[in-house]
Amino acid sequence: MEIVTSTWVEPSSTATALLLLGRGADPSSERGVDCPGALPPPSDPSLVDRAAAAKAALGDRVFILGHHYQRDEVIQFADVTGDSFKLAREAAARPDAEYIVFCGVHFMAESADILTSDAQRVILPDLAAGCSMADMAALSQVETAWETLADLGIADSTVPVTYMNSSADIKGFVGRNGGVVCTSSNAERALRWAFERGRRVLFLPDQHLGRNTAVLKLGFDLADCVLYDPHKPGGGLTPQQLRDARMILWRGHCSVHGRFTRDSVDEVRSRVPGVNVLVHPECRHEVVTAADYVGSTEYIISTIQAAPAGSAWAVGTELNLVRRLAHAHPDKQIMFLDRTVCYCSTMNRIDMPHLVWALEELVAGRVPNQITVDPETARHARAALDQMLALP
Repeated sequence: MEIVTSTWVEPSSTATALLLLGRGADPSSERGVDCPGALPPPSDPSLVDRAAAAKAALGDRVFILGHHYQRDEVIQFADVTGDSFKLAREAAARPDAEYIVFCGVHFMAESADILTSDAQRVILPDLAAGCSMADMAALSQVETAWETLADLGIADSTVPVTYMNSSADIKGFVGRNGGVVCTSSNAERALRWAFERGRRVLFLPDQHLGRNTAVLKLGFDLADCVLYDPHKPGGGLTPQQLRDARMILWRGHCSVHGRFTRDSVDEVRSRVPGVNVLVHPECRHEVVTAADYVGSTEYIISTIQAAPAGSAWAVGTELNLVRRLAHAHPDKQIMFLDRTVCYCSTMNRIDMPHLVWALEELVAGRVPNQITVDPETARHARAALDQMLALP
């Protein structure tokens, strides 16, 4: 096969590009917490040297985790890269590291705090790095939904399952009620485990991962899935709909993966003959069913790595990762599934000024932006996480 080389072409800019790049704020989906310290200017040409010097000064006392969706300039300083759960486990496997600097978002740092020892400090360089999906399921809302199920007499036959992309409060709720945490790679195993213990599942907070797994992996019909809207009485569902449902899906989604549409798939197929469409299961059902390959972030990476030279791939996930894959595999034609910018705005809040500030604060003996989960919540959340680790 002839090897086709390609040059990465940045998707076209849009009116919201600066927001998507992590500049500005979206009060409806982000925490909007200002950094309490004085950040170095982003134009400072010494930022890379300052980060390297601070990391060297801290030595083995610091362990830096970098999520796959982070900026290249930040990811270069990560000791380990991976998805959210892999990084939390890597933190727990480094008990000698006094400081865990998590270059990701808030729920990931919470999970790292739950899984690490009391002697370790977890730091999030920018407290505004939240997750809009995780924020779509507040504890008070979920407790209200559970009370609705209890009033109908069906809570006892319902097993709560929450995606890793949820707050510690939600993981704690799931642990208290005999449920389990899942990732995008083990969602099928988690759901099979849950259905061995109950008639239905309350799946939090990503409707798309829950629907796609139930229908494509467990063989359910779309009619077996109902969508619970926490902003409507009874979730906007009738008592009979809740009783009949096998999957009660929370009305939540990823703001990045939710942008991809069936039109995106059709357009790239018409433009690039023979292209392979590879998407994350957080995408809409119409996108997942139209794709050639579907899997977690780690699956996407391994699939691209194993692909033959000259093959063409349109990837439906966060743009930083897609661009990094394209640069790492110049012998393959790798493109973003959509033509417009689709960065994760909150992931991109972790930038060089915030990383340098956090590391230099640690060098100075001050612990900035420490993420802590209260012991009671952590205990129940740990139970749900341990149950996931014990899945067959």
